[in-house]
Formats: sequence, C-alpha cells, structure tokens
Amino acid sequence: MLKTDPKVLHHPAVIEQAEKRANDFQLRVADKITAFAGSMNFVYLHIVLFTVWMVVFENSPWPTLTLIVSLEAIFLSTFVMIGQNRQAAFQQAKADQDYADVNKLLVENTDVTRAIQRRSEEIHALIARATEPPSHGS
Repeated sequence: MLKTDPKVLHHPAVIEQAEKRANDFQLRVADKITAFAGSMNFVYLHIVLFTVWMVVFENSPWPTLTLIVSLEAIFLSTFVMIGQNRQAAFQQAKADQDYADVNKLLVENTDVTRAIQRRSEEIHALIARATEPPSHGS
C-alpha cells in the first residue's frame, strides 16, 4: 500500500495500482529488487564483492567475475524493463481516469450552462412582459 501521509489525497489510479502491487507476490518481489538495485547500498555491496572476488578468488583476468556480472546485468535490465512496463501501465490508467473525469465535468458544466441559459431566457421573458405597456381593448 502507499506509505505516505494519510492526509495526502491520491489519484484513484495511484491507489488502484498500489493495491494491485500489494496483492501480487511477484510484483512485490520485483519492487523490492528494483528498489534495492536502484540504491547506493547496491553500489557499495558490489564494490566490496567485486574487490574481494578479484583479490581473493580470481587468479586469471577475471573470467568468472565477468560471467557473473554479465548474468547480473541481464537480470537487472529485465527488472528495469518490468519497472518501465509498470510505469507505462500506471500512466495509461491515470490518463484514462483523467480523461473520464474531464469528460464527466464537461457534461456537468454543459448541463449547468444550459440550465443557466434557460433560466436567463425565462427571466428575460418575464421582465419583457412586465415592462410591456398594458394593452387597451377596443
């Protein structure tokens, strides 16, 4: 769920997306991995691991480390694409919701404008009749 100030009003698409992600195990795991992979702790951990690996475990020009780093890059790029797809889906849902809201407001505003026009015409007709000179019968 959203971890923000409860006084903050969130867009319905944001709430729906957060609930969807909170209810799906795979999405929660992907979110945690992407959050960690996008942090400085990830960078520091890799600096330490790569340094230890190069100094302690590798005798030749690091072929095993190169393989491990390449595999990790493949998986991390997949998580980046998952995040991009998730963001695109969220943006589309939010855009659809905004479009529906704007159209609903347009209909409401049009109805109000028409009602005001009708009332204005009725008032104008009443005033016009009230200011007409009385007609004299012959």
